[in-house]
Amino acid sequence: MQPIPIRTNVVGSYPFPGWLEFATHHLEKFGPVDIEEMIEDAVVAAVHDQVTAGLDVITDGEQTRLDFNLSFYGYLQGIEPNESETRKFGPAAHDQRGKHSIVAPLTAPKGLGAVSEFLRLKKLAPAGPTLKASIPGPYTLSGRMLPNAQYADRYAITEALLPIVSKELEDLVAAGCTEITVDEPSMSCYAYKEDTKRFVDIFNRTVKSVQGKCRLSTHMCFGNFKGRPVGYRSIKPMVPDFLDLSVDEIHIEMANREFAEIELLAFFAEKMDVAVGIIDVKNYYIETVADVADRIRRCLRYVPAEKLAVAPDCGLSQTARWASRQKLANMVKGAKLVREELGK
Repeated sequence: MQPIPIRTNVVGSYPFPGWLEFATHHLEKFGPVDIEEMIEDAVVAAVHDQVTAGLDVITDGEQTRLDFNLSFYGYLQGIEPNESETRKFGPAAHDQRGKHSIVAPLTAPKGLGAVSEFLRLKKLAPAGPTLKASIPGPYTLSGRMLPNAQYADRYAITEALLPIVSKELEDLVAAGCTEITVDEPSMSCYAYKEDTKRFVDIFNRTVKSVQGKCRLSTHMCFGNFKGRPVGYRSIKPMVPDFLDLSVDEIHIEMANREFAEIELLAFFAEKMDVAVGIIDVKNYYIETVADVADRIRRCLRYVPAEKLAVAPDCGLSQTARWASRQKLANMVKGAKLVREELGK
């Protein structure tokens, strides 16, 4: 059980400072020392915003990652970029994201980079908040790779990535990381049409070696590229099979779905802690403290305070930093208000 009732949490990503966004398009002008300095400065900024908001759990904001799981591909050997199937113009959507061709067996001899990210966070963060690492699970990571003769379909690619992700989890625990989120939004996006028992088996085999050695959570959402969903936005296809996921906590987006199917949270709460997406990262309406408190009270009808955490629906990388700051601050204030009401 989590140590803090109505714990305030984040999924992982945080908006880049404007200068970092600019710099990522002109990296050829910077040397390695300059780039490392930029990365540290960006992490300091992300940590500052999260600590100032008063969060119980913080991350490095994934400031070294260009776009959620895409940066992990830079650590993988056996692939090369393939832009031939991406749409170039028109409204922003998932079909504009780059893919990769597999040209050799998939390996990651230097890991996936999450350990160095965590160690940097550990060095730069102040005492107090719990430090969390977040990495994509193998099924989600497989989504931007094209099958070939060796890997016939997405599941074959997933199986090749599974031991790589598992090793990264083991290395994170060995580095002292006590809280890890394994992001698998592709599983929740496609639960309506894929074998959910197969998803659960994949996930549980991925995390098996670190079970009981850290606080494990998973993030299930319906997509947030450029603030746009991609999946069938219903929790029903996830139940009952996802109740067998080997996690301490499951995170489910709720706010941008107007808390539809909130009653289904009760089933998850019987098996694990529940982190509810209480802040809509797709909307530039800034939730007030009263809004947050009211939403938490609704969640408490289905999830006990000792098992409830609150967070934004998804990572904040697709939300402007000025809005992210205000949303997080009000989320924390709303949670504290309800804790006080409950005498927690």
